[in-house]
Amino acid sequence: MTEKTEKTDALRAFRGGIFHFTGSPTLETKDYAYEYFPDGILTIKNGLVESAGPADKLLNTLPTGTKVIEFKDSLIMPGFIDSHIHQPQLASIASYGEQLMSWLEDYIFPAEERFKDKKTAVGETDFILRQLLKSGTTTAAVFCSRHKVSAEALFEKAEKLNMRLIGGMVMMDGHRASDGAEKLAADTVDLIEKWHNRSRISYAVTPRFAPGCTETLLQLAGEIYAAHPGTYMQTHLGENKSEVKQVKELFPWAKSYLDVYDNAGLLGERSILAHALHLKNSDFERIGSSNSVIAHCPSSNFFLGSGIFKFKKVSEFKIRTAIGSDVGAGNWISLLPTLGEAYKMAQLQNYTLSPFKAFHMLTLGGAEALSLDKKIGNFVPGKEADFIVLDLKATELIEYRLSFAKTLLEKLFVLMMIGDERLVKKTFLMGRNCL
Repeated sequence: MTEKTEKTDALRAFRGGIFHFTGSPTLETKDYAYEYFPDGILTIKNGLVESAGPADKLLNTLPTGTKVIEFKDSLIMPGFIDSHIHQPQLASIASYGEQLMSWLEDYIFPAEERFKDKKTAVGETDFILRQLLKSGTTTAAVFCSRHKVSAEALFEKAEKLNMRLIGGMVMMDGHRASDGAEKLAADTVDLIEKWHNRSRISYAVTPRFAPGCTETLLQLAGEIYAAHPGTYMQTHLGENKSEVKQVKELFPWAKSYLDVYDNAGLLGERSILAHALHLKNSDFERIGSSNSVIAHCPSSNFFLGSGIFKFKKVSEFKIRTAIGSDVGAGNWISLLPTLGEAYKMAQLQNYTLSPFKAFHMLTLGGAEALSLDKKIGNFVPGKEADFIVLDLKATELIEYRLSFAKTLLEKLFVLMMIGDERLVKKTFLMGRNCL
C-alpha cells in the first residue's frame, strides 16, 4: 500500500466514465439524482475534487501541461463506505456451522484475543486495510478487539495511509473479558483524547452488544459519548433471536433490546446500530426519531441464519441506512457482492432495491448516514478525493454480460450481482493512488 508520499498539489485530470450521486434516488418519481458522463473528466488538486464533467467540455479548460490519466473501459466513482466491519475477524471468515452466539464463543472471542499482542495487531491491521482498499472501500466504521493496542494499531496505519476511518476499541466486561468497566472506560477516554479528529480519524465509543456488557459499562459508555461531542457510538442490535432472549434475561426492566441502549444514552445522530433485525415497531420509530443509523449487513445475516432485514420498516420510519460487510460473519470484504445479497434479501420481501439505491448506500448515502457527506461521498468540488476505478472488462463474464446492458441501471445491476474485488483497478485516497 502506498502511504503519504505521492505529491498531489498539482492539478491532475482523470479520464474515463464518471458516475456519482448528487442527491438521494427516488424510485417512485424516477429521480435518480446522479450524474453520469460516459467520457468524463475528474480533476483533483491538493487531495480535493476540483471538478467533474464531460470530457468534451472540460478538456479545453485544463491549464497547459495538466497531466491527464486515462482509464479506458472503466468507471470512475467515489470510494465505497463500509459501515460495519471487525478488524480482528478476517482470520475467522468462513468458519463453519454455527449461529451467532455459539459462533462468537467458538471462533470469534478466541480469535480476537490474538490482538492483545502488538505485533499480531499491527500485521493483521495492515492486511485487512490492504484488502479493504483492494476492494474499493475507502472509508469504514471498524470494531477493534477489546485491547487498547488493537485500536492503536488501526489508527496508526490509517493515519499513515491518510484513510478516513471511524473506529473504536470494543468495550465488553462479560463473555471471557477480564477487564472491568472502569478500565475499559479509562482506555476509551485515552484513545479519544489521542486519536479523535486526528488526521482523518474519528473515534467511536464501542460497547460490543448488550449481552456482553454490564449495565455499569453501558452507562459509562453513554457518559463518555455525551462528554465528547462529535464522536460516534457503534454497537450491535437485534441480530439473532437467542441474543434477544439473553437481553430480556439480563435486563428484565427494559421495554426492548433497543431500550437498553436508549436508557444508557447511546442513541443519536452518530449512533450506528448494526443489523436491527428483530425489532418492534416502537423500536423502529425510536431509531428514526433519535436520528440513529442502521448498518445493514446482509451477507452476515444470511451466513449466520440471523434473520431478515425489514427494508419497508426502515423506509416507513425514514431511518438512515448504510451497508456493512460485517467481516468475519460476512463472507466478502468487497461490498459489491454484499449489495447483491441485499438485493436478494429485499426480493424475499417483495421489496425493490434498485441499483441506484444500492450504489447510493455505498457512496453518498453511506456518507450521509455516517455524517460525513460534507467531506466525502460524491464529486462535488471541495470534497476529499477518495475514489476508485472499476475495470468493466475485469473478467470475461463481466465483459460479456455488460455487452448486452443498454442502460446505466442495467450496468450497475450487473456489477453488484456478479462483481467483486477483481473489478477494482485503482483506489485513491485524497487523490493518491494507494494500490
